[in-house]
Amino acid sequence: MKKHLNTLFVTTQGAYLFKERETVVVSVRKEIKLQVPVHTLSGIVCFGNVLCSPFLMGFCAKNDVSVSFLSEHGRFLARVQGPVSGNVLLRREQYRRADDQDGTVELARNFLVGKLANCRAVLQRALRDHGEKLASSEVRAASLRIRETLMRIQQEKFLDVLRGLEGDAARIYFSVFNHLITVQKESFLFQERNRRPPLDNVNCLLSFIYTLLLHDVRSALETVGLDPAVGFLHRDRPGRPGLALDMMEEFRPYLADRLVVSLINLRTVQKTGFTRTDSGAVLMNDETRKEVISAYQKRKQEEIIHPYLNEKVHVGILFHIQSLLLARYLRGDLDGYPPFIWK
Repeated sequence: MKKHLNTLFVTTQGAYLFKERETVVVSVRKEIKLQVPVHTLSGIVCFGNVLCSPFLMGFCAKNDVSVSFLSEHGRFLARVQGPVSGNVLLRREQYRRADDQDGTVELARNFLVGKLANCRAVLQRALRDHGEKLASSEVRAASLRIRETLMRIQQEKFLDVLRGLEGDAARIYFSVFNHLITVQKESFLFQERNRRPPLDNVNCLLSFIYTLLLHDVRSALETVGLDPAVGFLHRDRPGRPGLALDMMEEFRPYLADRLVVSLINLRTVQKTGFTRTDSGAVLMNDETRKEVISAYQKRKQEEIIHPYLNEKVHVGILFHIQSLLLARYLRGDLDGYPPFIWK
């Protein structure tokens, strides 16, 4: 299981990756910077101007190591992987459920229950730990409104209504997100969620970590044999990993949003690590990007009691556990899909 925690992130511009015997070698200007056995890796993520030899890509595909290519700023570009593994019957059942209205609504509802419950948990934890530093009344009111929306979602039977309720809850949640930032408030002012491109430092952090999270969730789904492109809440669209986006919703508040707040409040990231382009887009510099990736990987090494299994697991394994639980539900081994809910 620990293998799934090992993702190699290559951010140094001009780096070149190649195969040497059973290892992956990273060189910069013909100087070897890193050499790791392929069996210790579950994925490689390349940012920007990073080259990868065809022999290495074939070698990784053969050894079930995915290679993802992102822009320097974290936008997903492409992915190289070997033959799809997994039970064909599982995927056929996934496709049948995606075409069935009741089956689609049931799973979409469960994903959203996990997301909203975790959004509320983030706000409640902030009130408990830093209530004296926050606009407590506003954060508490937002938490109560999300709770009301959560109760409505559990009764709803129409997908479009579920999406509308989710959108309302997201606006409520992000309307108080700036209150969770207790230091460096002038440099990290958050007013609203924006992307493509992010227009402030906080949105830049959120978008970048969401990209890392999507990579891990997508890999976990493929590992258990599910098709990451066929979702329930996020419907089919060419090039969009709908199911990965569905499952990612459960982890956005718990893993990504909390990490952004910690990075800012602990001063791990600074204003000087961000620049604004002429178009208004905000970008991270290479040093800050490495700090964020390091913090993300460290967070994945932490342990938590899984709410459904009631067992201690690494945070980085949660994606694989939830993928397995989803597969078991689709196979009929579980009566329902239990979303990850942080307690």
